[in-house]
Amino acid sequence: MKQFFKFVLATIVGLIFATIILIFVLIGIVASASGDKSETVESNSVLSIAIDHPITERTPNNPLAGLSFLGFDTDKTIGLNDILANIKKAKTDDNIKGIYLSQSYMLSGQATTEEIRKALIDFKKSGKFIVAYAEIYTQSFYYLASVADKVYINPKGIFDFSGFSSQITFLKGTLDKLGVEVQVIKVGTYKSAVEPFVLTKMSDANREQVTSYMGSLYDYFLQGISNSRHLNVDSLKSIASNLKIQYPEDALKYKLVDGLKYKDEVLDDLKDRTGVKHNKDLNSISIDDYTKAASDKKDDEGSSDRRIAMIYASGEINGGDGDDNSIGSDKVSAAIRKVRLDNKVKAVVLRVNSPGGSSLASAVIWREIVLTRKVKPVIVSMGDYAASGGYYIACAADSIIAEPNTVTGSIGIFAILPNMQKFFNDKLGVTFDGVKTGKFADLGDISRPLTPEERAILQTQINHGYDDFTKAVAEGRHKTQSYIDSIGQGRVWTGSQALKLGLVDRLGNINDAIESAARKAKITDYKVVTYPEQKSIFNKFGAGFSAEMKTRAIQSELGENFKYYEQVKGLQNMMRTPQARMPYVITIK
Repeated sequence: MKQFFKFVLATIVGLIFATIILIFVLIGIVASASGDKSETVESNSVLSIAIDHPITERTPNNPLAGLSFLGFDTDKTIGLNDILANIKKAKTDDNIKGIYLSQSYMLSGQATTEEIRKALIDFKKSGKFIVAYAEIYTQSFYYLASVADKVYINPKGIFDFSGFSSQITFLKGTLDKLGVEVQVIKVGTYKSAVEPFVLTKMSDANREQVTSYMGSLYDYFLQGISNSRHLNVDSLKSIASNLKIQYPEDALKYKLVDGLKYKDEVLDDLKDRTGVKHNKDLNSISIDDYTKAASDKKDDEGSSDRRIAMIYASGEINGGDGDDNSIGSDKVSAAIRKVRLDNKVKAVVLRVNSPGGSSLASAVIWREIVLTRKVKPVIVSMGDYAASGGYYIACAADSIIAEPNTVTGSIGIFAILPNMQKFFNDKLGVTFDGVKTGKFADLGDISRPLTPEERAILQTQINHGYDDFTKAVAEGRHKTQSYIDSIGQGRVWTGSQALKLGLVDRLGNINDAIESAARKAKITDYKVVTYPEQKSIFNKFGAGFSAEMKTRAIQSELGENFKYYEQVKGLQNMMRTPQARMPYVITIK
């Protein structure tokens, strides 16, 4: 027995020491990774842009990004904020002679791609070159690459130019087989987020709106390529509709690319452009590493006494704190209150990239915007999405700026409640019985269907929520509530369409929003400060860190299919509270 206790004690002491050593190793790695060490940019370099990960609004605050330790690899990711800042910095960096766009899958929405594309167009004003090369051109990456001075494709490569498509997965057949009925209470003819649970195909209203906004997105996509490549829009439509590009030679024939080259030939081209001998390595720096490159430019530092607050609201909207990829009403509201009470903050830019979520959480954030607008200018910059709840939190601003291919609108509310009685009774043989002290004490019980009276109560609540929503939009946009209802009803619009309808004030990017905020605040010298504060990796240790690591592991394993996992998870939130949520996530490949 004595030997047993000695063994146990030795094991415990060993674990303690191992844990202490591990902590010190991690601290050492983090300290090393998070230092202020800057990257050196050699003369005659190219800025290499190759993005193969989803683009978030802000670069995650993860000093371990890109490192490999203890058997774990951490991906290096860069957010839209740093991508845009780096392209702007490269424009005036004498050591950067041009940009090399290499194969990117562009796992991002169209408005995000549009922001990067506009930054590249602005970069070209410097007289520096942009060269694009890929083995596989997706439509999204080609849209970005089309601004390049030269667009090359591998002679054996793949060039996708076939037009846009939209597909919805309907679950009603599966639910019927399981004996599950989804009870829907909604307002909005076009509020189609519930359709997959109650229909087997698109409703006529939904098909109408999808056809409309997909057409708007596609027209803008083709017009952008037309402008860059000097090709007729009708010709481009014909090329795509008839799938005239099946091989790289076809892309060259129809002038969508400038040449068929292997990568070594492209690298030689870049060496010629930068004055490097072919037997030497090309001087290049990745856009991720360029973030750490020192800059002599201090123009954006501004005055510490005058600030513009950039508040990021990105992801699904729910109560609580949320995280870097979701909007928590508590955290975002606290950030808005903080900048409202800060006398150094002269204006606010609310960056919205959200398909919506909880109508209650959206209303909580909306209230803070209303209060802030009374004391300082508030400008909204819309990203890929600012729909439903995402539009709710935006509508109270002084001015709303969207990209032409932003997806917005979807002004409507719904709630879903499953009736699983047949599933429990017929499939599992489970029955329920109980007592209650009030007629509606078990309202919302999923083990039985709603009564007509209960359904009427819930419909009244949803109607009330829709009335609040349309009233808020009407007040914010200076329109009548009846007009907002006529363009609402859950219908989805693009930024271009929303401009004509009066749901947004102008088309532009995030920099346009900052400049607009400065003009309204009547300041020329200012500093942009971002909110909410991003948590570091140390702040995330514990349950939150474990959840984030689990999500990243699933995302790494599923790749592009991660979106389906997110949709299934979203069902949990949709069954808790009334939702102001867009019905789709749109991805152009």
